[in-house]
Amino acid sequence: MAGLGVGIGWRTELDLTIERMAGVEFLEVVAENIHPDRLPESLQVLRERGLPVIPHGVSLGVGGAERPSPARLAHLAACAQALDAPLVSEHLAFVRGGGVEAGHLLPVPRTRESLRVVAENVRRAQDALPVPLALENVAALFGWPDDELTEAQFLAELVERTGVGLLVDVANLHTNQVNLGLPAVAALDTLPLEHLAYVHVAGGQEHGGLWHDTHTAVAPQAVLDLLAELCARATPPGVLLEWDGAYPSDAVLAGELTRIRAATAGALR
Repeated sequence: MAGLGVGIGWRTELDLTIERMAGVEFLEVVAENIHPDRLPESLQVLRERGLPVIPHGVSLGVGGAERPSPARLAHLAACAQALDAPLVSEHLAFVRGGGVEAGHLLPVPRTRESLRVVAENVRRAQDALPVPLALENVAALFGWPDDELTEAQFLAELVERTGVGLLVDVANLHTNQVNLGLPAVAALDTLPLEHLAYVHVAGGQEHGGLWHDTHTAVAPQAVLDLLAELCARATPPGVLLEWDGAYPSDAVLAGELTRIRAATAGALR
């Protein structure tokens, strides 16, 4: 995959900020927040400047027992075509069951049977999309008691079975290390980083001993250290900053992009 560089998640609240910010090389937009036939004017402007835009889904739910919704897949496909996107990304997550929405990106049970179901869901999604699919590791507040694999092992086997790309969120690796004791560096050593599509960086908040991946603060140094560890193992095509509320000044956002560039130490193509 061609190099993407350093990017930022496009949000309506940040449209003018991103348009005037120097050094932004690609974008990601939450697919459920746009209509492919009526793209926001800001996204059209940025696309005309040549910035790649990746649709990022949050509701497909490939981690559930139900097959992916054809309507949701059609929407992702239409977004990819409207944006001329290089890929589509989603989450390795459980989001609904029996018609009930969880309202959160929940971790999947990491069992062999779950892996079989998820792999079939991923293949169906791949067949429905006009561009490659990448899946993101999620931030968890709990783990399932019958897990047979670590998250990294689960993702590695899923990649082997399906060829799906990896969207590695180093902030989520940090979250799972704090909340569940899952060593983040060990995960980087297990993940098949040769299938890396791009990387997410974000900040969060600690409450009652748990780390919440809120995307409303600067990234802690531990997250940037994980990014550096990843770059010591592989060259990420791109690294993207997520910010989803309590929006700061332009200077703070620009400073976060500078921190990302420093952490990559020249690894980005």
